[in-house]
Amino acid sequence: MSDAERIAFFLLKPVARACKEFDLLAEGDRVAVAVSGGKDSRALLDLLLRYRTRVPFSYDLVALHVVGASVGFPDLRPDLEPWFQELGVDCHFAPLALPPEEPLPLDCHRCAWNRRKALFTAAAGLGCNKLAFGHHADDAAATTLLSLMYGGRLETMPPRREFFDEHVTLIRPLIYALEKEIVRYAKAAGFPDPPPLCPQGLTSKRAQVKALLRQLGRDQRQIRNNLWRAARQAMGF
Repeated sequence: MSDAERIAFFLLKPVARACKEFDLLAEGDRVAVAVSGGKDSRALLDLLLRYRTRVPFSYDLVALHVVGASVGFPDLRPDLEPWFQELGVDCHFAPLALPPEEPLPLDCHRCAWNRRKALFTAAAGLGCNKLAFGHHADDAAATTLLSLMYGGRLETMPPRREFFDEHVTLIRPLIYALEKEIVRYAKAAGFPDPPPLCPQGLTSKRAQVKALLRQLGRDQRQIRNNLWRAARQAMGF
């Protein structure tokens, strides 16, 4: 067993836990997997392919990437398309279409909103009833702290959420996976370096909160678990 297969074996445990606990996948699902080109989304697609071979039901996967060269994002299609073909996964490249009045450059909130809109629109157009994001346990912890410190609310990333009268369901199969394990898997699997970060991403509030959590050393796991537990109780899931 290669290092990549060994790490994938252990990463599939939190994936299976999330899928079973929150009923993320079912027979006949058509799942659009949002692939940005970074380690998290690449790992998500790869692990969902592996997970499909281990469950007694079938689901379809479509790789979905938002092309945003018009607003300064690198064009990753030449890199991603051959990889999708190698995996045997159907793929779709959705343009980031901005309203004519949208000012440039986009701030983080507006950028995320427009990219998510493009993903949901494309997923619905492709006949997908699920849209999978690669957010992991560290992302959920950072979101909880951000919500508490800057919004005065105890909220986090829900593992499952219905949109558009339940026509499209957002799922997060990596919600129990640790970022450090995803990093290990990305290296073992030979994933290329992630695309360049948006300049604002290096100094955003999210980046600052994630850096704060990393400084907590061995206490990170307990703090992450406590944040998740408290947010789940507050949000009722």
